[in-house]
Amino acid sequence: MATKALFNSVVNWFIKQRMDDIEKFIQNPIDTQDAVLLSQLYRAEDTVYGRKFGFNDIRNYEDFQRQVPIVAYEEIEPFIERARQGEKDVLWPGSVKHFAKSSGTTNAKSKFIPITQDSLDRCHYKAGKDMVSIYANNHPDNQLFTNKNLRLGGSAELYEHFNTKYGDLSAILIENLPFWVEITTVPSKKVSLMSEWESKMKAIVSEVRAADVGSLVGVPSWMLVLLQRVLQETGAENIGELWPNLEVFFHGGISFKPYREQYRKIIGREINYYETYNASEGFFAIQDRPHETDMLLMLDYGIFYEFLPMEDFGKENPKVVSLADVELGKNYAVIISTNGGLWRYLIGDTVVFTSLSPFRIKITGRTRHYINAFGEELMIDNVETALQKACAETNAAVSEYTGAPVFMQGGASGAHEWIFEFAEKPDDFGKFCQSFDENLKALNSDYEAKRYQNMTLDEPVIHIARENLFYDWMESRGKLGGQNKVPRLSNERDYIEPLLKMNN
Repeated sequence: MATKALFNSVVNWFIKQRMDDIEKFIQNPIDTQDAVLLSQLYRAEDTVYGRKFGFNDIRNYEDFQRQVPIVAYEEIEPFIERARQGEKDVLWPGSVKHFAKSSGTTNAKSKFIPITQDSLDRCHYKAGKDMVSIYANNHPDNQLFTNKNLRLGGSAELYEHFNTKYGDLSAILIENLPFWVEITTVPSKKVSLMSEWESKMKAIVSEVRAADVGSLVGVPSWMLVLLQRVLQETGAENIGELWPNLEVFFHGGISFKPYREQYRKIIGREINYYETYNASEGFFAIQDRPHETDMLLMLDYGIFYEFLPMEDFGKENPKVVSLADVELGKNYAVIISTNGGLWRYLIGDTVVFTSLSPFRIKITGRTRHYINAFGEELMIDNVETALQKACAETNAAVSEYTGAPVFMQGGASGAHEWIFEFAEKPDDFGKFCQSFDENLKALNSDYEAKRYQNMTLDEPVIHIARENLFYDWMESRGKLGGQNKVPRLSNERDYIEPLLKMNN
């Protein structure tokens, strides 16, 4: 009893300290961000990148804007590759031992994001503590530290290359967690780091079915698959019956909107839901109020933020602003400079500010067409290349198309649904469908992972459009003309549903 009281006393002290720190950056957001920028430029001034762009001459944000270019992954990749091969002091002081592998670029199947010790300790792990602190502060009667936390990461295999390691961010985080976290977490580190997903699912279910789970952490689509498996194995009526002390799901990675009702049904009662905004590149925002859907932008994680209005995206000299000049309701592409060694890096997300005091945001999408309903990050470049190959293999030609997700329902996997209008129909439609799917897997490692044994994504549902379907649909919307384009990919079903009706 004395040990538990001491533990709770330490936890409560930490929560108070951190909430005080959060309140400080809420009250002084611009000063906090200015300090982040200047301290990180000082730290990195003797790196290859710092010398190239004169970090030691930068005295303020205007200098930074003028001297350092905005980059996408393709521009910074040569520097990342040098660090991957073991070179020191390239983008950030010292050696980088870990790289988070994720998909989504036009030129490669995967991209490798540097994960420095600073970004682990002062960003990712700090955010994990803050997530719990914010929740505990909002819910003083919580039992988080009495019950188990169920974590569910992605593909967890780490590979050695050039004396550095690369793999899914979750594997890097789990591998480097302090030992005391394991005491309150399921599944075990050994199971969490298993690489084969079917075996991993079985092992997780075996470990968690009898645990007293109080919180969940993970991506909604993957967690839903796991919870369905748990019910199948235990025969419980719902998750709330199996885990009566379950009180919160910390979720991120994809929109929770399509999943909220499914979680209500599978859990069988109301719990708390807290959204987070994080990626391999960093941890950016945490929902700080119950029952709200916007998130507090975290300003002291070693990340300096800039924002590019989407109306200027793609222009030669876009007007980019710091936090000091953002506006409510405007859609921005996010640019970050981080303690992981990314400098003025376009992460590909778009956000809108819902509050300027404090700074709160909602994620609005991606800077490109995409489908990311299940964490697959399917880009138009992937689709165009896969289509080109499928058409070449079956002597087909596609004139118009669109794609959208089929959301998980009643325990079934999700899927992608497509409508293709052919100028030349394929010799073998079944072969075309298979080739399209297989080429998407080859081009996009996240899509490949979600398609594994149909656990999250079933095979694509593909319809042949009648002649002139897309023309008629565009005409019905008053969208005929050279400047109007058929939306190729959407994360919702707003486009595909009327097209399916018109195709009957």
